[in-house]
Amino acid sequence: MSIRERIEARLSEAFSPERLTVIDESASHAGHQPDVTGTGETHMRVRIVSPAFSGLPRLARHRAVNDVLKAELEAGLHALAIEASAPGEATRW
Repeated sequence: MSIRERIEARLSEAFSPERLTVIDESASHAGHQPDVTGTGETHMRVRIVSPAFSGLPRLARHRAVNDVLKAELEAGLHALAIEASAPGEATRW
């Protein structure tokens, strides 16, 4: 199972999202550090809409996602961009 697939599975289980997209942006970050080649799964973007985020400020939403993905971050996921929304909120995607 790929890192992207594990992220999707963990977030689906934790938040029962209405919408979830996990985008591998690793290739876009090649060379910004000596050990980042653009291969592998090092940079991910999460776009998630879930009722679990209703009434929560943005920081609390990000913390909740980071908590669920703690194992992936500790295992070497270098960067995680999070776009978390509650149902009915405007999104840019």
